Amino acid sequence: MPPSSGPLSVSPATPREWALVRSWAAAEGWNPGRADIPAFFAQDPQGFFLGRIDGEPVSAVSVVTYDDSYAFLGFYLVRPELRGLGHGLTTWRTALSRAGGRTVGLDGVPEQQDNYRRSGFATAYRTARYVGEAPPPERPAAGLMAAGSVDPAALAAYDADCHHADRPRFLSAWLATPGHRALARVVDGRMTGYGVVRPAEAEARIGPLFADTPADAGALLDGLAAAARDFGAARIAVDMPEANPAAALLARERGLEPTFETARMYTGPVRPIAQERVFGVTTLELG
Repeated sequence: MPPSSGPLSVSPATPREWALVRSWAAAEGWNPGRADIPAFFAQDPQGFFLGRIDGEPVSAVSVVTYDDSYAFLGFYLVRPELRGLGHGLTTWRTALSRAGGRTVGLDGVPEQQDNYRRSGFATAYRTARYVGEAPPPERPAAGLMAAGSVDPAALAAYDADCHHADRPRFLSAWLATPGHRALARVVDGRMTGYGVVRPAEAEARIGPLFADTPADAGALLDGLAAAARDFGAARIAVDMPEANPAAALLARERGLEPTFETARMYTGPVRPIAQERVFGVTTLELG
């Protein structure tokens, strides 16, 4: 039953309520992970907002804070039959105010990018989702191991070099989420990359995919694709930033094809990262 035309009320959502927003994202073709919500809320339990009319959810957005300098916006959604009425903008403004003076990042779909620019976001680079059935390698690469076998401090430090803020709470939850498979590559006793694959609505999602070199990234991608086949997913999807041209080359070498693109946008300066190591972003919802 559709809500009435009463006033919109915006307030934080619970993980249980966010399952509805996940279904909205699936309906939009975003291919959300099946078990993402607990790890998302582990990073910032108060960062997820619903707009309600007469108690009925009609709009959503997340503004997840990482530290005093950086936050990330995602899940900007309004029920299709209620778009164009201002509910999304009201929800957006209410949630975004929580970021305070932090720089805010987002991955914006093309049809919304002009709106984001009017809200103070500037484009940094574009990201393309590559999808396909990665062929098994002739032989498994050396040095691949479960990420849980790696020193947690070393893994967290590697992740921090590839993300604009430290995120130990998220990382701990992301690696331990049931169904997620996390691999690291270690060469001569030194970690040279890590990645995670998880079940999703359609193709298994890979993210992050962080690695020192294209060879390291390729080894991890092959290992993660094999892990996806183990839990019944023949096809994979990975969101690759054009800021690292080697990522797209790797995708094409593995027979993956670009499907849709987003733009990474920021409201201000961000902590520099080792962009050449970022072959796949973690998620479009949390950066």
